[in-house]
Amino acid sequence: MTIAERFATDLILDEGALKALVDGRHGDPFGLLGPHRLEGGTVVRTFQPGARAVEVLEGGSGRALMPLQQVHPAGVFAGRLPERTAARGRADAMPHYVLAITWPDGSIQETEDPYSFAPLLGELDLYLLAEGTHLGISEVLGAHATTVEGVPGVRFAVWAPNARRVSVVGEFNGWDGRRHPMRHRHAGGIWELFLPRLGPGTRYKYEIIARDGTPLPLKADPVARAAELPPATASIVADPTPFHWSDAAWMAGRAERQSAEAPLSIYEVHPGSWMRVHEDGWRSPDWAELGDRLIPYAAEMGFTHIELMPIMEHPFGGSWGYQPLGMFAPTSRFGTPHAFARFIDRCHEAGIGVLLDWVPAHFPSDAHGLARFDGTALYEHADPREGFHHDWNTLIYNFGRSEVSGFLVASALEWLRHFHIDGLRVDAVASMLYRDYSRKPGEWVPNIHGGRENLEAVAFLRRLNDVVHMEAPGAIVIAEESTAWPGVTAPVEVGGLGFSFKWNMGWMHDTLRYIGHESIHRRYHHHDMTFGLVYAFSERFILPISHDEVVHGKGSLLARMPGDEWQRMANMRAYLGFMWGHPGKKLLFMGCEIAQPHEWNHDGEIAWDLLDQPFHRGMQKLVRDLNACYAAHPALHRRDATPDGFAWIVGDDVDNSVFAFFRLAPDAPPVLVVSNMTPVPRQAYRIGVPVGGWWAEAVNTDAGDYGGAGMGNLGGIAADAQESHGQPHSLVLTLPPLSTLFLTPQVS
Repeated sequence: MTIAERFATDLILDEGALKALVDGRHGDPFGLLGPHRLEGGTVVRTFQPGARAVEVLEGGSGRALMPLQQVHPAGVFAGRLPERTAARGRADAMPHYVLAITWPDGSIQETEDPYSFAPLLGELDLYLLAEGTHLGISEVLGAHATTVEGVPGVRFAVWAPNARRVSVVGEFNGWDGRRHPMRHRHAGGIWELFLPRLGPGTRYKYEIIARDGTPLPLKADPVARAAELPPATASIVADPTPFHWSDAAWMAGRAERQSAEAPLSIYEVHPGSWMRVHEDGWRSPDWAELGDRLIPYAAEMGFTHIELMPIMEHPFGGSWGYQPLGMFAPTSRFGTPHAFARFIDRCHEAGIGVLLDWVPAHFPSDAHGLARFDGTALYEHADPREGFHHDWNTLIYNFGRSEVSGFLVASALEWLRHFHIDGLRVDAVASMLYRDYSRKPGEWVPNIHGGRENLEAVAFLRRLNDVVHMEAPGAIVIAEESTAWPGVTAPVEVGGLGFSFKWNMGWMHDTLRYIGHESIHRRYHHHDMTFGLVYAFSERFILPISHDEVVHGKGSLLARMPGDEWQRMANMRAYLGFMWGHPGKKLLFMGCEIAQPHEWNHDGEIAWDLLDQPFHRGMQKLVRDLNACYAAHPALHRRDATPDGFAWIVGDDVDNSVFAFFRLAPDAPPVLVVSNMTPVPRQAYRIGVPVGGWWAEAVNTDAGDYGGAGMGNLGGIAADAQESHGQPHSLVLTLPPLSTLFLTPQVS
């Protein structure tokens, strides 16, 4: 047989390989399709189901070179390229050509052949991905509008090591998985493909055939940077245009703004229900509208930070974002990724930091998501005793798998580096730390030592915090951790978990239980208000009154307060005063600042019309003034996490339900905080103080401006020379009913 004869037979593939190709089961499309140098020339093969004809054009000039022969009725075309065809200049000198595809309606599509491009990902990328140490996963995996060898298009890459075949599908190929099967890079379990002439805005998914040949539901891209508006589930090729930030000064100074000695007052917000756009069908606001309204409001209220409930893309709005699937994509509910970046930039321009709730503990089992992504338990545990969360009907990440740990760390860095987020609040840390969390005996698997601690999760959290501190200087990481796990905020190098702060759930539960009792019974629960000081300095704490306290039948914060309307308002004012005086950073959920009387509804909005009423307007003013006082007095924030910043003066007045303590800081006047948690005014109540002279009332929660009765000390009081409580001087105070006072000496 001559060379020409042998070459002609090479146009027609082995029957088995050809059938696997047209059936969409072949795992090595690059071994069959595209250009292949053989003895006697170059064979080009392409699979275009439904095409009438395919012609090869010369790259650059568009000159017709040759029609391809249809070698299979399903749409396989093949032909021989002339030797003079120009090469792209690659080392292997494959010809540069364009396919002109004629479809049944007579339209002609011109495109470069995806199977004529060399492998895209480097060996180092593959190695780091497999090792779980690649910190730029979002730059390697996912969909990226780019130019390869002078050709514009989109580079796709996805991790699916156990799949038999993975294809990119979308409107561009009729969602036909046979059209664009991907190249398998076995070293890292990565599948990749460059599709010419696609661009930003393209909708796509992955069609995956499991190892046993089972077709899986179409999967969204785990590393997509944009997604369709739910309930649609396709991923979207994001706009690669860099966002031009104007927050360099903020980023340079944020480490000091977010330190343990700084005043942190956090306003927790659900973006979709903070304020509705009434003039446009009562819809949720977009990022621009939130920037116009939320940012100036938070700044005027004196909050240092806005904490957004999870805005990672999530299929079910009723999860409030706590069941995310798009760990790299801002939800499309509020606009584009660029619009989100602009919102962050505007926050920084206004002097406000932005924290994000981030959920690495678990994910929903939606068919288009991560569940059994390549036909195996890839992101989750295979054993439901480790991989299924009974409380939320979700799947638990396999933290012991290096690729999964790397995926989550890279997600954290995406928000911190790409979007300039100032910190992450890690949700449900307790559920990560304990293998028996919310499980009965026999429903969990002990660790290698037979214990209940999740050693893999501990290692992940330590690595997460180490990497964040190294890669995102000045950013903070906050743990929502509800147990007594030791060293949550201790450095990793001394055996801690390395978090910046921890939510003080114990303080929150104890004090809310106390304030919920009728005042006549509070004497029997005095310890609920004092016990928090036993451990207040064991961690760096944030005091949280979060969304969790105003949902699921708990009522609003105001609804927890006993008594008639006046007493409920006074109780709440006194409680907030106690909270702002207590050691620990502050967090308040939206709506609490105006004493919203009903539970939060994610389909509604804050009851802003309440501000027409004096009591609610007064509560808002109190929160504003508490924030201002907290920031203005170093004693109230500089030693939040150390015992030298606090001293009890009156902690044992059970009969009167009075609490008094000093907040202290070096080279700053002390602040005396006094709370009277009964509706009985206390006249001539003597409290010892360290210095004489005039002590001004910095805050009185019973002030008329706040809706109180206006009782107090007429703005201040002079100290007597009489000793009391071990102090050389004393104040004889009027303690208003259900109130908290802040007093500080006037320094000349």
